[in-house]
Amino acid sequence: MTDSQKDSWLVRPSSIRLMWIIFIVILALTVGAQFFVKIKGYFGIDAWFGFGAAYGFLACLAMVIVAKLLGFVLKRSEQYYDAGDDDV
Repeated sequence: MTDSQKDSWLVRPSSIRLMWIIFIVILALTVGAQFFVKIKGYFGIDAWFGFGAAYGFLACLAMVIVAKLLGFVLKRSEQYYDAGDDDV
């Protein structure tokens, strides 16, 4: 068996490309369904076309940025835990 046959189907480049295409089609169909389904917004802006997709993307982007900022704030040096181990 070659290395590509031993790998799981999830890590093969052809499978990854196919999954991206499937996900993009599903997302496009979900947003496109708004042409046929009337969305009743409660606040006005939430009835706009594609609002759910844009809101979800921006919320995910905000979570990633906050996580990165938290990483900078909470990060410790590599010797942080070795500083008090002189006796051991």
